[in-house]
Amino acid sequence: MADAADLRGTTSARARRWLRRTAALLTAAPMLAGLAQLPAAPAAHAESKATGSRSVDVSITSLTPTAPKKSDTLTVSGTVTNDTRTAVSDARVGLRVGPTMNGRNAIDTAARRTGYAEGLDGTEIGGKYAKKIDKLPAGASRDFSLSIPVNQLHLGEDGVYQLGVSLTGGTSSQPWPQVLGIERTFLPWQSGAPAKKSQLTYLWPLISSTHVTARTDNDEDRTPIFRDDRLASELAPGGRLQQMVALGKNLPITWVIDPDLLATVDAMTKKYEVQDGSGNGTRTGHGQAVAKQWLDALQKAVDGKQVVALPFADPDLAALAHRGKNVTGSLGHLQDATELASTTVETVLGVKPRTDFAWPVDGAIDSSIVDVATSAGAHNVIARSDSLRETGGLSYTPTAARQIGGGNTAVVADARLSTAFTGDMSKAENSTLAIQRFLAQSQMINLQAPDKQRSIVVAPQRMPTTSQAQAMAAALEGLSGQWTQPLGLGQAAKAKPDPNATQRVPSSRSYPRSLRARELPTEAFQKIQETQRTLDNFEPILTAKYRVVTPFGNAIRRDMSTSWRGEARNAAGFRNDVQTYLSGLTKKVRLVPKTDMTLSGRSATVPVTVQNNLVQGVELRLVLRSHQGNRLAVSEPQLVNVEGGHSQSVKFGTTANANGPVWVSAQLYTPDGQPYGDEMPFEVNVTEITSTVILVIAGGVLLLVLAGVRIYIQRKRAAARSGEDGGDGEGAEDAHGQDEDDNEAQETERRDPAHAVVPGQASDPAPDTGSQSTGPSGSGEKVDH
Repeated sequence: MADAADLRGTTSARARRWLRRTAALLTAAPMLAGLAQLPAAPAAHAESKATGSRSVDVSITSLTPTAPKKSDTLTVSGTVTNDTRTAVSDARVGLRVGPTMNGRNAIDTAARRTGYAEGLDGTEIGGKYAKKIDKLPAGASRDFSLSIPVNQLHLGEDGVYQLGVSLTGGTSSQPWPQVLGIERTFLPWQSGAPAKKSQLTYLWPLISSTHVTARTDNDEDRTPIFRDDRLASELAPGGRLQQMVALGKNLPITWVIDPDLLATVDAMTKKYEVQDGSGNGTRTGHGQAVAKQWLDALQKAVDGKQVVALPFADPDLAALAHRGKNVTGSLGHLQDATELASTTVETVLGVKPRTDFAWPVDGAIDSSIVDVATSAGAHNVIARSDSLRETGGLSYTPTAARQIGGGNTAVVADARLSTAFTGDMSKAENSTLAIQRFLAQSQMINLQAPDKQRSIVVAPQRMPTTSQAQAMAAALEGLSGQWTQPLGLGQAAKAKPDPNATQRVPSSRSYPRSLRARELPTEAFQKIQETQRTLDNFEPILTAKYRVVTPFGNAIRRDMSTSWRGEARNAAGFRNDVQTYLSGLTKKVRLVPKTDMTLSGRSATVPVTVQNNLVQGVELRLVLRSHQGNRLAVSEPQLVNVEGGHSQSVKFGTTANANGPVWVSAQLYTPDGQPYGDEMPFEVNVTEITSTVILVIAGGVLLLVLAGVRIYIQRKRAAARSGEDGGDGEGAEDAHGQDEDDNEAQETERRDPAHAVVPGQASDPAPDTGSQSTGPSGSGEKVDH
């Protein structure tokens, strides 16, 4: 927004003053241009460096109260440092109240100015309100503290006033009083209640980097193994996350939480291990006490407050949109992470969170990011005003909510307020100036259109440092509800959109290159899907699936975390470790290698051993397949159940139809029919279907032939005898012979009933051809291993 646009929301008196100053500057412009063309003083003249208004560094390290009332006393403290090689004499530090700012751009411009500009920086408030330092030697520093009743500042109408602290003194070459250094800040002034207060939503993020590996101990408790123990330091008193909770509990904020952080801290409350420096061994973690204290404090802090849960592990939505969506299955992880978010927060904190908000990195959006963000059920996308820029020439900052089509809402955070505390806030000077600038910008939003109430959202950096969090908290406390009132993020998303505000989502070409360069590459998503396929194939065989599916499912979601931005090497290392460890687990269930074997006999059994080195049982299907089924047939596949830490031998029946070697393959399958592990080929040599078996068969045939020949000869002899007898006596002789045969048979039966001859049959028994097996088991099977 331009300054001219900002002016439309100011009072006429302020506008007139601004126009007068602008006219004066324009009048002086030709003179200044002429001066600019004068030759510069020689660089060798050391005294010239001491005469400028940048000769002495002035830093403001404290300003209280940050938004004073008429009855308050303003106290400004800081340090002055002589950066030149010459001493400053008759030095004094004083306050200067400049004009009110005419708009948000004017605040930015004043903050960027470094040197002193008479007419813009106001006159010094002297007398007892100035601090005399006398002589300030070269390179020396002095602390100062200035106090003045607010009513002595002679502030007029409500607005943001420029407040300067200057050092005035003389040098040896120019001994007269002159401003040798100045620091500017801003003083919000609200003498009475505004017509309408801005509704302010401040997001308070509880997000951390990835700390848990996919590895667990092989015990019943599945003790987790952490990458490091840095999280314990963040949770300890004075740590980053401890301060975020301690500061946030009394602030009017909306909690935005990564459920992975809660799950990690909850795991720390019990036994956990930490990888040592080598990466091979582990040591016992000692963060149980601080983890319990932190969770207890957080449960109390969020009570009665609105909690927004990001998808589990805070996946990088922009990387998914730009690189991951082209890898099949990647978007499914976002849906899983969203579903897991609510369960995790409810389980750990006992509150039901909102899960319908998506927060891309830095609030930078384009059409593809919105599509991906809303694909998992998030109908509200937290954007930022430097991404969804205003193009309609509005003279004020519009309400955050925008309808962007498809029933989705962009909640546009204010870029200036959201980035106010991104620098090094560990320096008192930086934090003091940031706080005052934040307050000034927030008040200026309210002054732009005092009769139009608007909803303003602030979305700071995802992981503020301790000092940044402290500065953020101080700024929110400084508001004191003078020109703002708190509003939850859910209510901000439902606010009535400004019809003149931008609603058009930028194209993917407008996405910042600096942010795109830090995204996960396409290869990362391909690796993630490889791990998912390995897990999908491993899960069906497990009898205690939760021991593997839960830690590896979370690890896959952590692979896509936004926290990996800027850490490409560590991210790749984490992904590789997850895949390597999972692959190692799958190989603990395997077929024990077999050497070539020999089968003796037409039928035999082939044993195949399945080994399970996991701590839980597995269920598989084992298939033995002959490569030449016409020569060696094998029995049907078999189901195999192997307990953890055990092996089981499975026997397959075979039938050989020919001699010689035959290749056979054993393959494990999951219960749903997917191959598991590598196929194991081995050679089976059938050797004893020639000598023994063929001799037995030939002997049986020979006995049958001999028996037939004997019967033929006997019958031929009987026929010959009958021919010799001939004539009428044939019947009597036959009858007599028959009687003798019957008598002989009866006598034989009396003596030995087992060998009685049945009348009318041959006296010799038929040959026994039924017993042909010579094997030791009576079955003729022999297996050589």
